[in-house]
Amino acid sequence: MKHTFKLFILFCLGLVTACQITQQTPNRKAYEFDNILDISYTPDKQTRCRGWFSDAGSWYGFTIPQKDKWINGFCGPFHLDKRQWASEALLKVNFANEDKSAVYIPDSTSYFPGELYMAASSSMGQIIQRLVFIDKSTAILSCRSGLNNSLHFHGEVLAGDITCSVEKNRLVLTWPDGEGLALTFSPEAGILMDGNKYEVLSAVSGETHVVISFFENKLSQLPTLQKATTVQALPELYKEQAANRWDSYLTHVLREDMPAGYNRIAAKAVVTLMSNWKSARGDLYHDGVVPSHAVGYFMGFWGWDSWKHAVALSRFAPELAKNQVRAMFDYQTPEGMVIDCIYSDAAENNARDSKPPLAAWAVSEIYKHTGDSAFVKEIYPKLLSYYQWWFTHRDHNRNGICEFGSCDGTLEAAAWESGMDNAIRFDEAKMVKNSEGAWSFNQESVDLNAFLALEHQLLSQLAPIAGCTFDEPNRSASTADYFFVEDRGFFFDKRLDGTFVLEEGTEACIPLWAGIASQEQADAVVRLFTDTTKFATYIPFPTIAADNPKFMPAGYWRGPIWLDQVYFGISGIRKYGYHKEADTFTDQIFTRLQGLTEDAPIHENYDTHNGARLKAPHFSWSAAHLLLLYEAYNK
Repeated sequence: MKHTFKLFILFCLGLVTACQITQQTPNRKAYEFDNILDISYTPDKQTRCRGWFSDAGSWYGFTIPQKDKWINGFCGPFHLDKRQWASEALLKVNFANEDKSAVYIPDSTSYFPGELYMAASSSMGQIIQRLVFIDKSTAILSCRSGLNNSLHFHGEVLAGDITCSVEKNRLVLTWPDGEGLALTFSPEAGILMDGNKYEVLSAVSGETHVVISFFENKLSQLPTLQKATTVQALPELYKEQAANRWDSYLTHVLREDMPAGYNRIAAKAVVTLMSNWKSARGDLYHDGVVPSHAVGYFMGFWGWDSWKHAVALSRFAPELAKNQVRAMFDYQTPEGMVIDCIYSDAAENNARDSKPPLAAWAVSEIYKHTGDSAFVKEIYPKLLSYYQWWFTHRDHNRNGICEFGSCDGTLEAAAWESGMDNAIRFDEAKMVKNSEGAWSFNQESVDLNAFLALEHQLLSQLAPIAGCTFDEPNRSASTADYFFVEDRGFFFDKRLDGTFVLEEGTEACIPLWAGIASQEQADAVVRLFTDTTKFATYIPFPTIAADNPKFMPAGYWRGPIWLDQVYFGISGIRKYGYHKEADTFTDQIFTRLQGLTEDAPIHENYDTHNGARLKAPHFSWSAAHLLLLYEAYNK
């Protein structure tokens, strides 16, 4: 009976505390989207975790502990570039007069846009923790007890190559290369270090803030720690700024006329892009967005990914969009080529190929949303040089129609340049040499030349803004006719010998998206796009027609749906008057992709037949195109 009564009292205290938490939670847009993503993971010897909370360009991430492996602190940080956990949980929290081994039971956890939240209780009461990033180098952990008791912090460093030191109220952890992180406690706190473990000897009652700092090298350490002191003195001010930043993102994106589930998708897309935002570091000279922070080989910037990211970011984070564009042009070759991908260590860059040309589209969208003519003037010469590069280095027979290719003569790199690495249309392709260091497929691709036609149109529009003259030949008028097969009613790649590669794929939607198809051609193509045996599958717009013998619903570019292709297809048919069909397809995407309206991450691609998630989670260009589909949807 006494035990039951004690549990009842604890339950009542928990209810009171929960009410207090609710009353003290500010009215923020972000709090409409609780548990936006499931990133519950307690580290072990395996690094299989598939997602972190990261923000503001930071190269560090945190997770929420698993409820069945609970530790009373956010897990991490995890170094996203080194792919290394600094700690299981560098900041574990309990009551000051309580044993560190006390058992805490999770009451509630959530990943809100821009914030992690947890509440957990021991026999002494409940502790609430919130974690936010205020910039790339600083995060704030805020902790309080519903009973206003003093709190105690402790933790352990996992990485064996980290050196630990204590400086008054600050714990500093440093890797051998000079990179590191620091915990700055309130001024009256004292820290005891024992090997790779620490504990705070004193703490104050009420809400307690710990500033978590990240520095890239010895040069950046001092200013970063100086800022930590400032933030520790004014934590609420900086937390409010972080909250306002996120409310601004969401306010710029969300529509009041949309269903709640669709708004959740849009919010998740913003979270995905922002968690993949990485600041300039090492050989990356500008900020940008990686394809997926959850996959080690994706921790760099890719060409056509970057252009797509920039278009979506122009709506709510335009300065990041501009820097995403700048980052790729930082490595433009003297010939004008924008290389495939770049990393913080330039030795990992891939310059064997480029990627499909969408750079002028990105710059045009940034200008449309910002009116920043200075940015256009800065980038325009680079855009023009890139456009001209294609016709100089990827037009084998000099007929004004280009091919995908490579710099090293390999089929592999040429397939990468298309962006559709294992596409069926390239199964029989061969390589032909154009000049030293310039090779092409022996087939001209419809999507590449439709992209170039749009680039021509946009460059001509941007030229007067940049104060430049644009006098490149306009080949767009005949491009659609060149690739259209009348008796098939569809667009196909064309071999250099004049025969067509008769594989029906989503590349045929690009002439519609670029606006170069005639209405008659568009009408013919839409008949196939709305055919349930071909492209109007359960999840619409598979990369290859579903009745193709080589179709594989989970076969990378040989059947699954990719959300960039879905966007090009839906946007393309909308341009030619098929609004109802475009909205129906959008509904199918929003309602049928598994986990999209729940807490699952947005993935790289999806199974055509059932919407199952495939390949990399937390995928940026998928998020970018979901935002664009959301924006264009007519409810």
